[in-house]
Amino acid sequence: MTDATTGRAGPLAGIKVLDFSRILSGPYASMVLADLGAEVIKVETPGTGDDTRNFPPFQGRLSHYFMALNRSKKSVALDLKSDEGLAIARDLAAQSDIVLENFRPGVMERLGLGFEALRAGNPGLLYCSITGFGRDSALGDKPAFDIVAQALSGVMSVNSEPGEAPIKLGVPMGDLAGSIFSVFGLLAALHERNATGRGRHVEVAMLDSLIALQGYLSQIYFVTGDSPRAVGSQHPSILPYGSFPTSDGHVIVACLTEGFWRNFARCLGHAELIEDARFAVYASRLANRELLHGIITTRMRRDSTEYWLARLSEYDVPNAPILSIGEALDQQHVRDRGLIETVEHPTEGTMRMVRGPIRFDGEGPSASTPPSLLGEDTAEVLKTEIGLSDEQIELLAAKGIIRLVE
Repeated sequence: MTDATTGRAGPLAGIKVLDFSRILSGPYASMVLADLGAEVIKVETPGTGDDTRNFPPFQGRLSHYFMALNRSKKSVALDLKSDEGLAIARDLAAQSDIVLENFRPGVMERLGLGFEALRAGNPGLLYCSITGFGRDSALGDKPAFDIVAQALSGVMSVNSEPGEAPIKLGVPMGDLAGSIFSVFGLLAALHERNATGRGRHVEVAMLDSLIALQGYLSQIYFVTGDSPRAVGSQHPSILPYGSFPTSDGHVIVACLTEGFWRNFARCLGHAELIEDARFAVYASRLANRELLHGIITTRMRRDSTEYWLARLSEYDVPNAPILSIGEALDQQHVRDRGLIETVEHPTEGTMRMVRGPIRFDGEGPSASTPPSLLGEDTAEVLKTEIGLSDEQIELLAAKGIIRLVE
């Protein structure tokens, strides 16, 4: 299906998203919806826009941060503190299938743009709120950013080498977890609305989402009563699994099954470890973690990373080199899968961007449109969505209620 407004194809073509969110947790979610074919209208403050527009480094006038999270969206610069700006926002919401916001609880209600107010004029509206902690949390009014969610979730406590200070994950999973679960919730609510016509208020907290992603780490605590300890790149309950030193670097080895463990022991030239009672099964290897780790490390340090990557593959042991971000983006897999696309911005030039990963019938997302400059699409959206004339748009711009692209 192809959206008549954007010309972009996808399962969500024809779905309109009004996006009041900023920074990361909301914009990533609306970008995924855009990748799936939805038309996304991003509402920004006329003066500065999304805060991430000001984060260096830049390509021309566009921040790397903003570029990474706002492809294939339209930018409308609108003053929500004015009566006329609020009226426009309500008119846009009345034409939308989804409204997305990530302000602190109560902010949208105080603006008159909360779920109850907007669904009065649009009973089928799906309204998604991404917050740090949720409205009914004791932490509800606390400002939340990715590192705060990581710290409170327990994730940071296991993200270090043993005995060293905890560090945040390099990927902003506190924000991204909220984004991912909000998309899940919206797609489920959209499916329900197709049957009932009824709207929903989808609410997702970043901290809840990151705790939900802990998986077996939470269950270790429930089963044993002990919190998992930091084990660096190793696994808390399965080994060998993690990063091992070579003569010139490190290699990842992942023996998740007993079959891979036996392959690895033969690869090391230590087939005798397979029958050794200290290492024969998961539990015994875990009980003798330090001893086994020492045997593996001593052997692997004698040869190079290149040697071990070839030998591990020969013995069918899951393995990988540890690539930099640049190396990862330049690898053959990325080229084979077409994960990087080139788009042309009308003023800022050629941009390389990472494509969405979801494929349908072997095809990835439609070609992206480049991130908009602040207010770049204001006039078009106000004309096509709510029927304002050129004269009305020029008057709103003169009053500072909207911003048109410079």
